[in-house]
Amino acid sequence: MADAQRDKIVQAFLALLAEKEFQEISLGEVARRAEVSLAELRGAFGSTFDMLSAFLRDIDNQVLAGGADAEFDESPARDRLFDVLMRRLEVLAPHREAVRSLARSARRNPAFALALNSLSLRSQQWMLAAANIETAGVSGCVRAQGLSYVMARTLRVWLDDEDPGLARTMAVLDRELANGERTLNMLDSLCRFVPRWPAPRRRRPRPRSGGSESAAA
Repeated sequence: MADAQRDKIVQAFLALLAEKEFQEISLGEVARRAEVSLAELRGAFGSTFDMLSAFLRDIDNQVLAGGADAEFDESPARDRLFDVLMRRLEVLAPHREAVRSLARSARRNPAFALALNSLSLRSQQWMLAAANIETAGVSGCVRAQGLSYVMARTLRVWLDDEDPGLARTMAVLDRELANGERTLNMLDSLCRFVPRWPAPRRRRPRPRSGGSESAAA
């Protein structure tokens, strides 16, 4: 029952997001659209931003549950990422107007854009994992941020791509992934030429003054 109510609230939030910008949506509106009390809404979510986070987490889960064919692991990394991100766009398709609204809000509100980027960064770490690409450490964070940028560039085209085959979207995604791959290769090469700082030398303890030193002897 709790899951059904949560889903109903998220769907109500998305319906409102398709009609107006994020910052214009009030908690009371969501409660009325979802036909729940404010107490029930508060029991499920702490804010509209939490509802947005839940929506993106649901998208992640649907992509991750999509699976892949037997030859997926044998494909080049760029091809694997292409497949995963196209699957993500397929899952996002029913919510295109809500995504368009988010894009407008991000353009007009830099603080919201930064907050949205943090959610995107988390999602893209899962997309990398779905493509069997390493996500650990600093390099994993760099990959996730780069993929977040790739996805943002691709979404701009996808929002207005009316071709059922999404030819324009696929072309820009392929190009951006290729650019990102070249950039990461350049960074990897640069790291090989950056000298490592030597480990700091441990300072030897200074000998104590005479009386103590004699006693120790």
